[in-house]
Parts: sequence; structure tokens; C-alpha cells
Amino acid sequence: MRRKRELIAATVMAGFFLGTVAQALAYEGGEVKDGGTITGTIKFAGTPPVRKELQVTKDKEVCGKDKHLSWDLIVGPQKGIENAVVRLIDVNKGEKWATTKATVDQHGCVYVPHVVVLPAGGTLDILNSDGILHNIHTYSSVNASINKAQPKFKKVLTEKFEKPEIVKVTCDAHSWMLGWLIVSDHPYVAVTNDKGEFTLKNVPPGNYKLEVWQETLGKKVQNITVKPKQETKLAIELAK
Repeated sequence: MRRKRELIAATVMAGFFLGTVAQALAYEGGEVKDGGTITGTIKFAGTPPVRKELQVTKDKEVCGKDKHLSWDLIVGPQKGIENAVVRLIDVNKGEKWATTKATVDQHGCVYVPHVVVLPAGGTLDILNSDGILHNIHTYSSVNASINKAQPKFKKVLTEKFEKPEIVKVTCDAHSWMLGWLIVSDHPYVAVTNDKGEFTLKNVPPGNYKLEVWQETLGKKVQNITVKPKQETKLAIELAK
């Protein structure tokens, strides 16, 4: 019985300790002195797969104006990966968010941009530029999922996302539509351009873990060091 009570007490204290640590590690935004910069390129290792053409099966007068190719892995001529997400995963102090809002548009029955970065606790404006019925359906673990129709007369839906996570976005009206929300508690997160390039600015000097995430290729983490007022250059490869 005594042993059991000791185990219960230890569990309670461990829970309290972990909660205290998590609370202590909550991100704090403020002024950054002598910040450094992280730049780099995310490239595909090997022969890139050919993008598949997506079949437009509905509302072809709007959705079929342009040819749609798969979004899940876009590799440029120099093997740069577009729409990869690069972020620090262990930073607890640094710059404030420049804004608490983000926007995604439904244009040509495609989510634009394909990957949106959103502050935790911030709001997302979901636009409907197509003038047809869309249906926003999100898949998440720690935020409430959304499943809402957006008729043509509803030009903007505004939704709030409280907690950090990666959220998948689809449209129940158009099965080929796919997008992602990166809900982050800090602003040190970037989405690569069409050359696979990214930049993280004004990072507090220190040692960090940097994570690269791509919706098809998964995650890769590496240690980096940021020095005061200096640029840290990275070249990272992802493979299937």
C-alpha cells in the first residue's frame, strides 16, 4: 500500500513538473538583439517523380479553365522542393509575430497558397474567389475540425486556430483540392519557394533543432548553431 501511495505521489509530481516545464517553455515574443539569419535550399535526392494531372470532375466551367497537376510533391529543374516547411522546433524566445492573421483563397478550385503559415491563436480568412459552392473540411488533432459549406455569396469565412499543429485542408465539393495550415506558436517558420529556398530572419543566437517537413516525404531534423549577426547556410536533401 505504501509503495502504491509513493508511486501515485511520484506520478502527480512528475505531471506537475512536466506541466511547469511546458509552461516555462511557452514562447515569448519581444526584441531580439544581434539576431542571425538561417538560409538554405531543400532539394530532392534522386530522380524527381513526374507530377500527375488531376481530373476535374465537377464545375468544369470554373475548375477546368487551367490544367491541374498534383500538389503533393513539386520539384523544380534544379531539384529544389517547393512548399516544404522549415521551422525551429525548440525556440522559446524571439521575435513577435508581425500579424495574427493569414489568408487562403479558393481560386480556380485550388487552394492558394498551397501551404499557409498561421500564428497559434490567430485567425484565417478563407476566401471564395470562384463564385461557386466550396466546402472547407479540416483534419486536425488539437484544434477543432471545421466542416463548413461556403456558398458563392459567402466571400469570406473566418476561422480561429488556437494550438500549434499541421492541419490538412480539403474541399468536400471538389475532391482534388488539398492544402495545409501550419499553425505555429512562433514566427520562425518558412515555406520554400519554387527553387526550394527559404530564409529565417532575426533568430536569437544559440543552438537549435531545425525541422523540415514535406507532406509526402515526411520530416527531417538537424542541429544548427546561429551566431550573432551571422548567416547560417544550409543545404538539405529529402528522399522518398
